[in-house]
Amino acid sequence: MPQNEHIELFQKRYGFRMDYQERQRKKKAREHKLQSKMAQKLIGIKGKIFAKKRYSEKVQLKRTIKAHEEKKTRKKDEGKVPEGAMPAYLLDRENTSQAKLLSSMVKQKRKEKAGKWEVPLPKVRAQSEAEVFRVLKTGKSRRKGWKRLVTKVCFVGEGFTRKPPKYERFVRPMALRFKKAHVTHPELKATFCLPIVGVKKNPSSPMYTSLGVITKGTVIEVNVSELGLVTQGGKVVWGKYAQVTNNPENDGCINAILLV
Repeated sequence: MPQNEHIELFQKRYGFRMDYQERQRKKKAREHKLQSKMAQKLIGIKGKIFAKKRYSEKVQLKRTIKAHEEKKTRKKDEGKVPEGAMPAYLLDRENTSQAKLLSSMVKQKRKEKAGKWEVPLPKVRAQSEAEVFRVLKTGKSRRKGWKRLVTKVCFVGEGFTRKPPKYERFVRPMALRFKKAHVTHPELKATFCLPIVGVKKNPSSPMYTSLGVITKGTVIEVNVSELGLVTQGGKVVWGKYAQVTNNPENDGCINAILLV
């Protein structure tokens, strides 16, 4: 078979067509490899010229990045004094000039935004699938292994019903389903047993979040209506987030700290 027919067959099979723009994009993505190779190979005057050119390019790139990070602000111009007499109404007027400085307000806003989502346990050990799930053998001869048994504490909603065994992929045992958590209020220095509303985020995996698996570091939503918390507008707060601080599967209970 001629070469062009091979290419056509390949394109038909995989729906693949590399056009001019795609080739140019890939060529541009490989440029850094070529430059690295040249920097290692070139010696003498050619090497010096190449190094000088790369240095100027890097300086320009750094300047561009810095310019994007900076913000225009006004500052007092203490430079040149105008010649001749000035009118009385201009004597106390300050001349201003545009200067590029990093805005402290922007910095402060970034810090506040970052601080808003701080949690008591910022770093937790990731839970692998081998720890969270156990392979469940099914079928007449126990050869099928597509089902998984959840070995960690989990939360399921109020009206939860299991799927038929034929279609159920993840099995969450009744003994490991928890409905309440011991939540500590950091400002009140008191602990309350509050009902769980849902699992907001499990840092180990989005799949654990959707299954409602609760491990150390998981952010859960709890019902705080009995605490009598109110907003600035006077509305009663009934749902707040809390982070789990223990290993529930070892302790037999969920301990969490309220995020306020």
